[in-house]
Amino acid sequence: MCQLSFKRHRFPPAIICHSIWLYARFTLSFRDVEEMLAERGLDISYETLRRWFLKFGSTMAANLRRVRPRPSDHWHLDEMVIVIRRKRYWLWRAVDNEGEVLDFLVQSRRNAKAATKLMKKLLKKQGFAPSRVVTDKLRSYPPAFRSIGLTAEHVHNQRTNNRAESSHQPVRRRERKLQRFKSPGSAQRFLSIHAATYNTFTHQRHLNRRPFYKELRTLSFEVWKTASAAA
Repeated sequence: MCQLSFKRHRFPPAIICHSIWLYARFTLSFRDVEEMLAERGLDISYETLRRWFLKFGSTMAANLRRVRPRPSDHWHLDEMVIVIRRKRYWLWRAVDNEGEVLDFLVQSRRNAKAATKLMKKLLKKQGFAPSRVVTDKLRSYPPAFRSIGLTAEHVHNQRTNNRAESSHQPVRRRERKLQRFKSPGSAQRFLSIHAATYNTFTHQRHLNRRPFYKELRTLSFEVWKTASAAA
């Protein structure tokens, strides 16, 4: 893992890491986090919190991704519309059949070229090809799969792709809280950090007994502590 350097910072690393965790984990604004910290007697401006998030968030997310177990080989792909500066963009997302966020891509088009770019990014990042891919009925996917030689089973109907469509809900909540994303680059950067944190701390608690869920939650905190360790 890449260790973080907190030198020449006024506040200790524990406060910085906790502030970043609050913003990445929950649907909060920087001003919300500022007020929560103020209640604890910490006078930290929201602009300082924003600089911390931009400086350390990407490294923490990369550390979290390094320790994640290998995802399932059943992938679900979907795309959703996001509006940035009055212009429509498409957020292409891929999750596995357990809800693990595999990757995403902000594109201005909803065509075969964008679908191909997403698949190439997925295959390079994951290091293996899926055995089954579930999509909606968008016609851009079959040409994209043929262009890269993907031989996985392709299931394309709306009802079987509920897993990917449900994964958009956390992003929609954050988009409303942020009053929409400001640029494609900032959306890509924020969602990268958000997805890594989401994968680490989100467990299917309705499927697990309370003692086992508490073990998973404790393990998540240990992983976060390791990913945000100071140099």
